[in-house]
Amino acid sequence: MGYKPIGDYGVIGDLHTVALVGKDGSIDWCCFPHFDSPSLFGALLDDRRGGRFRIAPPDDGKRQQLYLPETNVLLTRFLHHDGVGEVTDFMPIEGDEPGVHATRHQIIRMVKVVRGKIRFRLECHPAFNFGRDDHRVTTLQAGAIFRSASLTIGLVSSVPLTTSQGGVEAEFVLEEGQQITFVLVQLESETSESVLDVPQTADTALRETVAYWRKWLSQCRYTGRWREMVQRSALTLKLLTYAPTGAIVAAPTTSLPESLGGERNWDYRYTWIRDAAFTLYALLRLGFSKEAGRFMQWLEARCHDLNQDCSLQVLYGIDGRRITQEDILSHWEGYQRSSPVRVGNGAASQRQLDMYGALMDAAYLYNKHGSPISYDSWMGLTRLLDYVCANWDQPDEGIWEVRGGQRQFVYSKVMCWVALDRGIRLADKRGFPADRAKWMDARDRIYRDVMHYGWDHERRSFVQEYHGHALDASALILPLVFFLSPTDPRMQSTIEQITSSLVSDALVFRYLPEEAAPDGLSGQEGTFTLCSFWLVEALTRAGRLEEARLTFEKILSYANHLGLYAEELSLTGEQLGNFPQAFAHIGLISAAYNLDRALGSQRIPAA
Repeated sequence: MGYKPIGDYGVIGDLHTVALVGKDGSIDWCCFPHFDSPSLFGALLDDRRGGRFRIAPPDDGKRQQLYLPETNVLLTRFLHHDGVGEVTDFMPIEGDEPGVHATRHQIIRMVKVVRGKIRFRLECHPAFNFGRDDHRVTTLQAGAIFRSASLTIGLVSSVPLTTSQGGVEAEFVLEEGQQITFVLVQLESETSESVLDVPQTADTALRETVAYWRKWLSQCRYTGRWREMVQRSALTLKLLTYAPTGAIVAAPTTSLPESLGGERNWDYRYTWIRDAAFTLYALLRLGFSKEAGRFMQWLEARCHDLNQDCSLQVLYGIDGRRITQEDILSHWEGYQRSSPVRVGNGAASQRQLDMYGALMDAAYLYNKHGSPISYDSWMGLTRLLDYVCANWDQPDEGIWEVRGGQRQFVYSKVMCWVALDRGIRLADKRGFPADRAKWMDARDRIYRDVMHYGWDHERRSFVQEYHGHALDASALILPLVFFLSPTDPRMQSTIEQITSSLVSDALVFRYLPEEAAPDGLSGQEGTFTLCSFWLVEALTRAGRLEEARLTFEKILSYANHLGLYAEELSLTGEQLGNFPQAFAHIGLISAAYNLDRALGSQRIPAA
């Protein structure tokens, strides 16, 4: 069938996993039953062998996709000369505390004709365990059952199904007002037909799921400009949340390329410590204190499971387990033949010192805007701060997780300063016991170090690494974390240098590979979506509001048809990298919040 653009997908989920649904009605990606489970449908990464679940008219026609207002329920519309058909896709969510207790995970697909008469074709071809496991398919009067060694799936159908190459297919015609529902459901190992009994009607499930999403979104306190985009970003972050633990995955996909045909393909179905502060800030600012609290609990648990040297792992599984390896699926060709396809993430074993600043900033923000940090949590944090004192001057792989060797990255040093600064502030705020003298000495040494070795006098800019000359968009974070005033001449000059060298029509490159520290990878990459939002914030804090607003509006125009962003964008606006990415939507929320607040405080000029 061919690969679709990455931006041609919508996302549904049940706070355990998600499914990517294309404009053509095809579910091309779903890890089942959890975010980091092996894939059940993976045509996104191998069009021939990956597996898909498609419901659509067999003829070409105009297609539209939208979410039901204020929900993550997806509506795909097919506009044909014979009529208009719709497929409503969702994963049921029940109750106010979804996902805490295991349930039968379901994907419900409701097919309806709203005008005329339309023929639909159904193709359900699962490929268990990234297409590595064999399975058996059995058709029954109520549908079909797919059995593999590790997972059994049922497809509830009132339409007769025929088997074909390990899957099932069907064609059916609906007239105006008619509707058929298909339910894909996780099953136990029973073999009787009764296992396909679905405990609730699809209409009830739809009503409850819509009610859940709207009730959840009603907690959002944001009433400023760009409200719909902010709300869509909030709904996306919630979709990427694993309800049993509160962890938030970086993205629900693996190995979508940062450049077509390249090797910059990574597995993002895990939770990074680095994301902590940005995530908590976004959730707290919007009023989602419960989600912020759950994520903080997850972070606190990691602080009680340190390495022998009192360091943290860079990333963890959604259940808190350690990620220990990175494998390559050599039997899959990758999205548009962009190999390799990776499972696991080797960055887990890297040294990335910046994450301690993110974690301490998260603790500081949560204590300020959420709930007080407990004494036991504080004692765990002090061990991390002592680790920072002892290791801040070491080289690391940095925020961009380079694979070309460790360097003295400026961003890592700045975030080590943030870790100690927030630790000192938190200790003073709460009266906690602390080795203040040691922390303050290390904090001040880092500051002087960055200002001396991280500043390039010739370029008049902060640079990527000590004694280097390459620009890096991560320098935009300095005023955002209060390392430097946004109006400081050094910061103003840095913004100018980044704008002239790394920015193209509001799109921001992380760095230029030809001049930056070797990252150990071949090929180019797109612009980094989060960095574009960082640019908006840096301009906002510098008082350059007209520039900030226009830049922000331009970035918003690059969202896909549903308001979703991948990790990166090409210069022609194509989504690149894993999709949708939490970091991008966190950046949107933060940029919108601060820009709207700054615009609201502007004096209206006299007529």
